[in-house]
Amino acid sequence: MGTAIATMVTAVVGVLGTLSAPLVTTWVTRRQQLADSQVDEVRRNFEDRRTAYTAMNRASRTFHTMLKDALHRLRDGVYTEDERTRVEEARRDYRDRYAESQMIVPEVVLAASREVNVVLAAVDAAAKRIDRGLARDGESAEQALIDLKAAEPALTAMRRIMREDLGVAD
Repeated sequence: MGTAIATMVTAVVGVLGTLSAPLVTTWVTRRQQLADSQVDEVRRNFEDRRTAYTAMNRASRTFHTMLKDALHRLRDGVYTEDERTRVEEARRDYRDRYAESQMIVPEVVLAASREVNVVLAAVDAAAKRIDRGLARDGESAEQALIDLKAAEPALTAMRRIMREDLGVAD
């Protein structure tokens, strides 16, 4: 009787194994697909952040440079319409990159970019008033250039925070 039971148990286990093999295979395949999907998502998020950081860093630094050049030319009385147009294009590009990044980057990067934005926006507004002959008391191209210097450490800090978030070691 022992052999008959052993044979029957073996048969049942064999049938259950045969029937469950496709289920186990499907389950393993789905788990692997899920893991692959998660890896792809992490990679996509990283690439999106890196792209946003690169664009925001470039646009911030270009706008900073354009403002500095504009203020030098305002000071020297040689600011042209073409230069006004280029500064405005740089400002728009900076604004667009800043807005795009707000949907992608972590709060620590946004905080650093806000520090840069405060300085650049204030200097841009002053430059426009100076250009239009509507400068406020104490407002001049020279003073705006001094004020613009405050953006330099903020730009450096923002870049450092971005690099840290991306895992770039110095």
